[in-house]
Amino acid sequence: MAKRDYYEILGIDKNASAAEIKKAYRKMAIKFHPDKNPDDKAAEAKFKEAAEAYEILSNADKKAKYDQFGHQAFDGAGGFGGGGNMNMDDIFSQFGDIFGGAFGGGGGGGFSGFGGGFGGGQRRVKGSNLRIRVTLTLDEIANGVEKKIKVKRKIQAPGTTYKTCSTCNGAGQVTRVTNTILGRMQTAAACPTCGGAGQSIDKKPSDADGQGLKVQEETVSVKIPAGVVDGMQLKVTGKGNEAPGNGISGDLLVVIEEKEHETLKREGDNLHYDLYISLPDAVLGTSKEIDTVTGKVRIKVEAGVQSGKILRLRKKGIPSINGYGTGDLLVHVNVWTPKTLNKQQKEFFESMKNDEHFNPKPESSDKSFFEKVKDMFS
Repeated sequence: MAKRDYYEILGIDKNASAAEIKKAYRKMAIKFHPDKNPDDKAAEAKFKEAAEAYEILSNADKKAKYDQFGHQAFDGAGGFGGGGNMNMDDIFSQFGDIFGGAFGGGGGGGFSGFGGGFGGGQRRVKGSNLRIRVTLTLDEIANGVEKKIKVKRKIQAPGTTYKTCSTCNGAGQVTRVTNTILGRMQTAAACPTCGGAGQSIDKKPSDADGQGLKVQEETVSVKIPAGVVDGMQLKVTGKGNEAPGNGISGDLLVVIEEKEHETLKREGDNLHYDLYISLPDAVLGTSKEIDTVTGKVRIKVEAGVQSGKILRLRKKGIPSINGYGTGDLLVHVNVWTPKTLNKQQKEFFESMKNDEHFNPKPESSDKSFFEKVKDMFS
């Protein structure tokens, strides 16, 4: 099933300010909050959908990528952050402050204002994300590729055990009562001892760090879709560093780096190729073998071709990351003028100086350089 547009989900337009985005999400989140809609799967789905939309649109960098590439910009391997496989702990730990006082907890995980479905629960700590660069050839970008990447990530060391935090008694948060001019106010905050996990280390092996984690190298498979661009970031959910105790793993962020091709130059979804031919070939016509991202092809160059002529090979470019078809390969014909001539060659061209066939006679079809550039972008 196709994903709905994030702006449509929150009921806003693309020009909405950060404050308007936050306000729209808060309205949707409160409306479909599980405490307000117990055992309502449809409401829960809308609650998650709204959280996913807000997670992207509230982040300037992710919003820019979404505006340019749509949902495909985050289709690394699914998960919170554009993939749709979210859980409630993720939402509450990241966006709890959005609800303010509407659910009593104000961001520490205590959402108990409508029946306590999530009230008093501990916050699941999330492991840190990892970022890695992957260099792709133009051929791999054009066709899509699956890469096996070696990643050094923190995992829970075998033999590590955890016990209930003595400060918060496993709740993951501590409650404070203060006297104000308005009366006694109760606030909840993440436990300073366990960071909200509700657990602390009981035993750990000698090679584990203070959180019971150790570094291990792992091979991760990443499916990279065709049409990605340099600098694009894909996400592999759960392949970042693990978290201690009952926490959830961070994500692996894969940054795309495009390797320059020897003969092809990329411009969006189109490719450019400079074809140099000799003066005799330009006069008599020829056929030439050129590079494409799907292998070499032979093209025909008509007799009398003019230098600067652009031959367009349809759909021989890069597939659009948004699924809007495939770009073209633009072959730029350059007639090579010899710089040195022997006596016989020089005499021949001397004799042709006043020949009518050698006099320039541009026709309406022989467009100027600026017209050709204009056509390339039309």
